[in-house]
Amino acid sequence: MHNITIGMDIAKSVFQVHGVDKRTGTVIKKRLARSKLLGFFAKLEPSLIGMEACSTSHHWARELEALGHEVKLLPANYVKAYVKRGKNDAIDAEAVWEGLERPTMRFVPIKSREQQGVLALHKVRSQLVGERTRLVNLLRAYMAEFGLVAPQGIWRIAELKAIVGDKADERLPASCRAALTAVVRQLDSLANAIEDLDRAVVAHCKSNETSRRLSAIPGIGPITASALVATVGDATVFKSGRHFASWLGLTPRQHASGFKDRKGRISKMGNPYLRTLLVLGATATMRQAQRGQSSASAFVRRLLAKKKSVRLITVALANKMARIVWVLMARGECYRAA
Repeated sequence: MHNITIGMDIAKSVFQVHGVDKRTGTVIKKRLARSKLLGFFAKLEPSLIGMEACSTSHHWARELEALGHEVKLLPANYVKAYVKRGKNDAIDAEAVWEGLERPTMRFVPIKSREQQGVLALHKVRSQLVGERTRLVNLLRAYMAEFGLVAPQGIWRIAELKAIVGDKADERLPASCRAALTAVVRQLDSLANAIEDLDRAVVAHCKSNETSRRLSAIPGIGPITASALVATVGDATVFKSGRHFASWLGLTPRQHASGFKDRKGRISKMGNPYLRTLLVLGATATMRQAQRGQSSASAFVRRLLAKKKSVRLITVALANKMARIVWVLMARGECYRAA
């Protein structure tokens, strides 16, 4: 049990500290520059420190733990309820301290350097895929102005790229060809970068024992398995597979009052990247199940007999996949097909 509890608001250059010494009731309020932060905590006795979970909080958590302190990361949306009035660093630090003192507060596990490194692969890849989609839409839009249309699918964009590269094709004006040539070059560069990142993600999946076990689940490939391991880390922080699926936002939103309990759409809480990967994997699995090519065929057929919405069944399958993931990660088991 620590005698001093501290809430800290972190930023790029200036850090605000709000703490209380439980023995004397002394309130600690201090504004620190980045260069003096670790020096201040090195002189302080081991304390309980709380911070809002953000992109840099995991780094500072590891640094402070190395100095002998206990660090807990609080979800930013949970801290907001303790902001009394106004908005400044001191008020935010006090709100973090208030949230840290609550017995029912939930905390975010601290990520290791390795986890953050793997997640950087996924985040950069996701950004590049989004940029490629924007450029593809740009290419399609300008080509359509001249009646040049290709079927849907990223693999069909090669037909439009061939027209742009063919100077003898008079259907495209020279001025437009010059502009779209730059777009095609950028698309080729992005394709090479995405392939390099894909190879790095697959290599990480193969090198990690947990990722290899998760890859055996239908609908989960190297990218999803690698992202799950890097994001979740220790699955035992969740009490059950249901809690894990709820954290991912794959459970219905509840609207209850008295004896009336209504279920709405999924809550979409938690990590949107993991949820997207699981839903995409479930979509592919459901298509295979409809053709009788997946071990989930019986499960999908039962849902199709009850529900008509394909997307609802897809999300239900993603929920089931999330529960299986929790079992494999929390208990160290291997996937066994039905």
